[in-house]
Amino acid sequence: MKKCHVVYLVCTAAMIGTGLGAAPASAGHMTHVVHSGESIQKAVDAAGSGDTVLVTPGTYRESVTVSTPGLTLRGMGRATVIRPSTEKAAEDDTCAKGGNGICVTGTKAAKVKGVTVAGLTVTGFTRAGVSATATDGLTVRNVTAEKNGVWGIAQEQSIHGTFRDNTVRGNGDAGIFLANTITAEEGAADTEGTMVEDNRLEDNRIGVTVRRLRNLAVADNHIAGNCTGVFVVGDENKPKAGDLVVRENHIVRNNKSCPKTERLPALQGSGIVLTGTEKVLVADNTVEGHSGTSPLSGGIVLFKSMVGVTGEKNEVSGNTLRDNSPADLVSTETGDAAKSNTFVGNTCGASRPAGMC
Repeated sequence: MKKCHVVYLVCTAAMIGTGLGAAPASAGHMTHVVHSGESIQKAVDAAGSGDTVLVTPGTYRESVTVSTPGLTLRGMGRATVIRPSTEKAAEDDTCAKGGNGICVTGTKAAKVKGVTVAGLTVTGFTRAGVSATATDGLTVRNVTAEKNGVWGIAQEQSIHGTFRDNTVRGNGDAGIFLANTITAEEGAADTEGTMVEDNRLEDNRIGVTVRRLRNLAVADNHIAGNCTGVFVVGDENKPKAGDLVVRENHIVRNNKSCPKTERLPALQGSGIVLTGTEKVLVADNTVEGHSGTSPLSGGIVLFKSMVGVTGEKNEVSGNTLRDNSPADLVSTETGDAAKSNTFVGNTCGASRPAGMC
């Protein structure tokens, strides 16, 4: 029966694909179609490496765990919606019990490779819409992650990630949150070229947070209406956070007011903030219309980390800044650390200290 069921699914997928102008499943790979009222998780569990789970429009009340390498979990646009279940989570459902919507999960010994999550909405979860741990080459694209309690999309202990063309809004903390590890104090990890690009990030606490990471790019995103646009965070652990790029983003009016937390002061009116980082290139961004009374307020801000670690050898160049208060460029670094950071070729009106524009 199972074999017949799979054949039916492939035929159904081919018909749906033809109707949408999409290519059928490639030879040897199955497409498992999920209809409204059916379980996404059952289809994921039945799928093999290289298969696609195609979720048709509808509202699905469940959490979904993906640990099969090469699997694609794809909806059919924003009308494919994943929300929390109204039933109590099973004891072994760590994704649901953790308050997450979609969990892509490998292990420390074996990262899960080549998973794609695309073309759906995930909303209303108490922790993260999409949560990824120990992944290699995860792609999250065309996902709407909104109104989740902590993060829209979050990833830790992972490499080679791609986060592209997502709409991430109204989440309790960061829209996109990338970290070496969420729970432990460790030095910055090499993401081996992770990309965060062409996303729309609005009305979150922070648009994009990069914490204790190296070797990645945040590029070509539209970031507006958050408390802070981009936050690159380092601390006293070694290696230091940095050696990454924030470039060609449009970062405007992130003036939402957010109260202080155990880790951070109150946030408001910050475009790009670097704390405790080294060798970060902030280049060719448009940063405008920020205003606030937080110690981190301003257009582009270099701030000694919350534990007093200096930022060194960072470069801020070619950015266009206007109408940011208390200044377009702000640096609280002093001494040798201040001398090692460079501000060149920026178009701006005022800086603190003076002379950086």
